[in-house]
Amino acid sequence: MTTTTPTAHGLEGEWTTPDWPPITHDFARRVVAHYPALGDALKILTVSPRPFSSASLVLTGAGAVFLKRHSMLIRTPHELEEEHRFLAHLAAQNFPVPRVLRDSQGRSAIEVENWTCEIQSVPEGLDLYRDAISWTPFTSIAHASSAGELLGRFHLAAQNFSAPPRDTRHLVSSFTIFSAPAPLAALKQFLASRPRLRAYLKATGWTREAFTLLAPFHARLSPLLPALGSQWTHNDWHASNLLWSNSTSGAHAVATIDFGLADRATALHDLTLAIERNAIGWLSLGKISPLPMHIDHARALIAGYASTRPFTRAEAAALAPMLALAHAEFALSEADYFLAVLNSESKARLAVEGYLLGHARWFASNEGSTFLNAIEEAALGNAR
Repeated sequence: MTTTTPTAHGLEGEWTTPDWPPITHDFARRVVAHYPALGDALKILTVSPRPFSSASLVLTGAGAVFLKRHSMLIRTPHELEEEHRFLAHLAAQNFPVPRVLRDSQGRSAIEVENWTCEIQSVPEGLDLYRDAISWTPFTSIAHASSAGELLGRFHLAAQNFSAPPRDTRHLVSSFTIFSAPAPLAALKQFLASRPRLRAYLKATGWTREAFTLLAPFHARLSPLLPALGSQWTHNDWHASNLLWSNSTSGAHAVATIDFGLADRATALHDLTLAIERNAIGWLSLGKISPLPMHIDHARALIAGYASTRPFTRAEAAALAPMLALAHAEFALSEADYFLAVLNSESKARLAVEGYLLGHARWFASNEGSTFLNAIEEAALGNAR
């Protein structure tokens, strides 16, 4: 992919025109001007294919930095600073994350021409999976194992970060609906601040069917929830959000990037999202059968995780039912973003019918049961 014709990851695995215009050299110069220590923005080096914001590596007089630009509808500077405080905590624990730069006024997030902007350092490591879309697999079992090891280290570094949940509404991967005793009541509360989504869901039966299919998993999970605790989590632990030691199949994950979905949930929820994003071929759902499953990668990720942060018995028992529920809330958050920010009912339909209901149907199927049984066996085998 070149920087001359920017494209982005589409919702079904295709390359598509981005929803947000790419960062231009002129805009980069205006942002970098707020950071005198960087000198001038000399050149745009890369254009990120991620769909929810615009981002580029920018060569400055002080070297390459990562510039990310958000719509003010998605992240205000205040909301982005919550994320930056989490990054600062992790760095203080010697966990490898980008360093957020501050402008001449000491701000880590700034408003430039009605956009929210941030500049981060570039951690050491190779971006092996730069063009990999979520729900595509690792290229080796060793990569899956190393990703799990680093995630365990991440949760240990994050466990004492005491901030409350994020003060933001769009594009959050939280776990509030199915962590409640009554998910439908929690859904009503979730929708109270999302009127476009509430009206959209009322006109379809997809949510009702999805919640019916997911109810048995919630019934299994609910008694275990008090033992799972709460902490800030990454919530998008895909291979493309990790940097790697080298380009071989035996490379180690050495740093973590892209904290845009970070929020307070549970460590186990974060692990289930990592399995869900890396080991199930969701992009083939409805296209080919059986759906590609990378059970060997999931097992390696679980074993790698447990090698640095062993499971309790409650966590081991909770992993499989939570996996079936893990993506539901983000699917609803995506649908709200598509409706309220992009004004796209077609994309909202894919998020609700495809992601929420489609995933629920699969987990309730024989294929899904096979996968969940393998996850439960792997988790129990690694419990302390």
